[in-house]
Parts: sequence; C-alpha cells; structure tokens
Amino acid sequence: MYIGEGVPQWQEGEPRRINLTKWRVPYLVGEIADTTLATDLDEKKQLYAELQIPEYWVINVRGRQVMAFRLQENGKYQQCTHSVALAGLPIALLDRTLSRLSEETNISAALWFSQQIPLMST
Repeated sequence: MYIGEGVPQWQEGEPRRINLTKWRVPYLVGEIADTTLATDLDEKKQLYAELQIPEYWVINVRGRQVMAFRLQENGKYQQCTHSVALAGLPIALLDRTLSRLSEETNISAALWFSQQIPLMST
C-alpha cells in the first residue's frame, strides 16, 4: 500500500507490477493465504524484510485471522497488534471483520467495519 507522494501510476493497458527501480517500496504489503500460509509466513516474509517493507500482513483465510508484522531495526519482522501504516488500526478489528464475513454478506461486514473506524479515535 502506498500513502502520500511517490505512488505508482500506470498507463492504460500497462501491466500493474511494482518496479522497485522506478518506485519506492510500499508501506504495507499483504498476502491472502488460503493454501499458501506456510510460504507466506516463511519465504515471502523473508523477501519483504529484505526489501525493507515496514509492515507485512498475512490474511489466513481458513483460520479467519490477520497476522500483522512490523519490521524491526534488526531487519526482522515482529508480530504487532496495531498497524502503523494505517494510523493505529487494531489488527483485532480485522479479525472480527473476517469472522463477520462468514455469517453476513460482504456489504454488511464492510459497513460494520466502516462504522468501527470512527470509534478508534474515541
């Protein structure tokens, strides 16, 4: 995810690949893990650490869980409970939203999630 200046832009029809020789690294990368959980928590996590991506999320579809990691000064990721890239968003809120998706429609779960955002600042 890119925030602020330096956001990649593509021409119409151009493949939407991030060229790190042209663009800065994103603040946040997320992987959706259905059958790739082990790879996402090992090889991809190491790759993103080497690229110095500040925050990395793995969304475990089957476990309905979001695992968030923040890059430390030693170049290793440590699990975190709040996003830095998304202004302190509690990762537990994402877990609750995933749980709601199994019982509700996408629209109602998204609406519920959007209603929780203002509550974060109170």
